[in-house]
Amino acid sequence: MPTKREREYYAMGFRDGVLHAPRVRSEEQLIEPPFPPSLTVGTTTGRPYLLKSKPKRKLSAWNKFVKANSKKKIYRYANGKLKLKKMGIAFRKKKRR
Repeated sequence: MPTKREREYYAMGFRDGVLHAPRVRSEEQLIEPPFPPSLTVGTTTGRPYLLKSKPKRKLSAWNKFVKANSKKKIYRYANGKLKLKKMGIAFRKKKRR
């Protein structure tokens, strides 16, 4: 448990932060990245870029197989769950090009 003095220090710091926090005046400031534009192309800074999301990864061969066959009746139980064991066997047997 924090002591009374620690709670006071926390409250003082919080009030100082609120007083000195930058104020947002328009929507342009929300969209504008807080670092130089040359660094916004990739994720070299470790910060996520505010406007663009990362490109999605390609699906693996297994993921493509599951996506294509998950609606088929032979790979589903009556309660709607997938028969993953049967799908795995079929995936290993299928010819890959």
